[in-house]
Formats: sequence, structure tokens, C-alpha cells
Amino acid sequence: MESIAPSPPPQVLLAAAVCTKAGKAIVSRQFVEMTRTRIEGLLAAFPKLMNTGKQHTFVETESVRYVYQPMEKLYMVLITTKNSNILEDLETLRLFSRVIPEYCRALEENEISEHCFDLIFAFDEIVALGYRENVNLAQIRTFTEMESHEEKVFRAVRETQEREAKAEMRRKAKELQQARRDAERQGKKAPGFGGFGSVAVSGGTTASMITETIIETEKPKVAPAPARPSGPSKALKLGAKGKEVDNFVDKLKSEGENILTAVGKRSTEAAKVLPPPVNMESVHMKIEEKISLTCGRDGGLQSMELHGMIMLHIADEKFARIRLHVENEDKRGVQLQTHPNVDKKLFTTESQIGLKNPEKSFPINSDVGVLKWRLQTTEESFIPLTINCWPSESGNSCDVNIEYELQEESLELNDVIITIPLPSGVGAPVIGEIDGEYRHDSRRNLLEWCLPVIDAKNKSGSLEFSIAGQPNDFFPVQVSFISKKNYCNIQVTKVTLVDGNSPVRFSTETTFLVDKYEVL
Repeated sequence: MESIAPSPPPQVLLAAAVCTKAGKAIVSRQFVEMTRTRIEGLLAAFPKLMNTGKQHTFVETESVRYVYQPMEKLYMVLITTKNSNILEDLETLRLFSRVIPEYCRALEENEISEHCFDLIFAFDEIVALGYRENVNLAQIRTFTEMESHEEKVFRAVRETQEREAKAEMRRKAKELQQARRDAERQGKKAPGFGGFGSVAVSGGTTASMITETIIETEKPKVAPAPARPSGPSKALKLGAKGKEVDNFVDKLKSEGENILTAVGKRSTEAAKVLPPPVNMESVHMKIEEKISLTCGRDGGLQSMELHGMIMLHIADEKFARIRLHVENEDKRGVQLQTHPNVDKKLFTTESQIGLKNPEKSFPINSDVGVLKWRLQTTEESFIPLTINCWPSESGNSCDVNIEYELQEESLELNDVIITIPLPSGVGAPVIGEIDGEYRHDSRRNLLEWCLPVIDAKNKSGSLEFSIAGQPNDFFPVQVSFISKKNYCNIQVTKVTLVDGNSPVRFSTETTFLVDKYEVL
């Protein structure tokens, strides 16, 4: 007889949504065929049912069941069929509720809307075709952050090609420089370099100048220079009136700076400024930290001192009597100090910042420091970004290897500039391997290693270059960066009114800056 396949079990989870207390859908993911009108109607009816029922975990209608959990002003709601397992639904609901704080800093409508697609992708990892997947929060985070294998292969191939092209360029540059030095030692005319048109060389001591920028443009060929140009040439001409690369760069410094800026794409001044927050609420907090750090070139932390402060700015008088709920997850032994007008007992027992006299108000339209902290240590494991510089003498030149490593992986450092001093009067360094970009300041004799972002995905990198000098010439190494995440994990998580304890919307601006960061 012909066997009949059993019918599939009914779908148990119809939709997952985050809605307001009035039933307005902020983000909703349907796991079965369902129109927008249908899901909006179900969510709009949800608050009315909840008010009439006696249950605090779920409510039911004739066709569906709502399993919900309050989240401040919002609800996390699962819409299921009535024959679903309520215990499994509650476990699934708890996982949904834990996923939302992973992507949203605050449980507010605008924050949920801003990260709606991230939440939908995470919801799809929890439920497939109406049924719960066997996953936990760590697996969801891994799945949603999964990178494309094809993209990794493409990037690896492109980086390999770039490294090979740069290595070939450096090899040719060394060959041309060596040929020029040999010609000068023998008292002969320096050879002219073709590839850009004919060049006229006059005088036995005249040498052709080469720069890294020109070599990157076209692969040069070594050839004897004719006494005169064979014809008119509109190409760039080499071999003016200098004997060192720096002389050539100084004569064309405006052109050279433009080329280097086009490669770097950034300026030091721009790296020191972060844009202001887009939405500044009537209650605004500015959390700022500054670090001063000194390390030895042979390892070891000589000194590290970090100062932080929370500045409160209130723009509306009706929010002048408030309390700040502070969350301190720092484990390094940071020392906290409140403003003299702040109730220390309230802060110590409940981690809330409020005035000693609750009837008084905070100042309006002015920045007020309400909490500051200080961390002073010589513990090497507390260094956020380690710098290791190894100069090695090689004949008359020095090979320098410098590398960085992010030890505090929770940080994201932006516009990082590692500045290495160079000996004067020896020309430009020959760059070997490099992660990121670089700028050579010939007037100040500095090499700036520029990295747009250093974070957990890009936690280490290295730079290799060669230049004439001694090992002591390349110190002190200085570092500058800026971050939108603070080092000591101290945050304001909630703001409430003194009267009624109702929550208040607020905005936060976090900045982590460098006061001094050097390797001696």
C-alpha cells in the first residue's frame, strides 16, 4: 500500500515583536505568512487584553496566545498558537529579551528602530519556521557576526598583491640609490633614470633624484643619460640641482605634501576631534577620560594615570531635580569621588547621584561635574595599547621593527597615530612591511604611522623601515588616539525624577583621550 506521510505539526510561534505599551509595533518578525494589517491588529489588541486579564505572563484570545515581558516602557511579545508549550515559550521569551540589550544601549523606541535589522537577524537565529532553534546567546552573537569566506579570500589576495607591488618598488628604489652612490664614489656622472622621458644631466657632480612617490607611479629603468634631450618632453623631469632626496622634496614640498595627503587621507588635527552627538536630549551627560602613560623601551610600565569625569548638562528646568543611576563594572580598583553637594550615602548604597537636599535643583544650561574617578597603577596588564619598538643596526643604517597590540579588547581606538622620531639629514625612510598608512614629515624629522581603527578584530599590527641612524634616534615613541568607549567601565544607565521616580530621556557622549602616551 502506498504510505501516507504524516501532516506536519502546527506552527507554534507566529511572530516576535517589540511594541510600546499602547500596542504600536516598533519591530516585528513574522515566522509564518501574515499580512502587515494582521500583525498590527494583533499587537493593537494586546494591551486591551492584558488590562482585563489576571495573568502577568501571558494572555489568550480565541485564536492566539500572547506571551510577553515588560522592558521599561516597551514590551517583548511572542504571538503563538494556543496549543504551544507555555514553558518552552517562556524560555524562548527570555532569550529574546536577552538579545535586545546586545544591540541596543537603551530600551527606548528610537534605539530599537535604529537597530531593527540587527534584531531581526538575531530573531531569525532563535526561531526557524515557527520553532525554537537550539542556540544560546553566545552562538547567536557568533552567527550574526559571521564574515563571508569569499570576502576574506578576496581581501587576502588583494593585500598580497599590494605587498608584492610595494616590495618590488622598494627593491628598485634601493637598486637606483645604490647605483647613484657607486657613481658618486667613482667620480663619474650619475646615471639618469628613464621611464618619464629624457632628462638632461649637466655637471659631473649632478645626481638624479628619486622619491618613493615617483617610483610608485611607473617602474623606472636604468639607462645612461644623453647629453641633450632627444626631443621635447612634457613628462616629469628628474635630476635638477640637488644631491639628497630631502633637497628635492624641499624644492617641491607643496607638490610632495599634496601627494602624501592623498595617500594618507587624514590629518592630525582632524584626528583629535569627534563629532558632537546627533541627538542631544534635555538631560545630557558627557563622560570624559584622559590617560597619561609612560613605558620603557625594554618593557615595563613606568607610570600610568587615568582621570575621568561625568559632566551633567540640563537644558530644561522641569528636569532639574533628577537622580543619575550609575553602573560601575570596573575591576581595577578605580577611586571614585562625588561632588561635595552630592549625597555620598545615596551613591554608596544605591549607586545613584542626587543632591544632598532633594528639594534643590541642579544648575540649568551649564556643565556640572557630578562624579570623577582616578586610576594610578604600574601593573603592565592594565596598558590599553602596548608598543614594542626594536631598532637593529645594520652597517651604516638601522632596521626598525615596531608593533602594537590592543590588550583591552573592549576598546575601539580611532584615528591612532604612532609617531617615531627620525635622525636629521639622512633622507626619507625606506618602508618595508606596514599595516595601515604612514606620513613622513621631513621638516620635523618624524614618521607618523596612521591607523584608522584598532579594535578586537584589528588588535595587532607592525611596521618595518630602514634608515641611517642609531637605535637611540628612534625614541621616544609617542601615541595619540581617541575613543568613544571609556577605559573604566563606568556608565549612566538610567535617569529618574526625584518626585515619582519616573524615567527621563537622556543622551550620553563618551570620549577617551590621550594626555601623554610615550615609550622612552
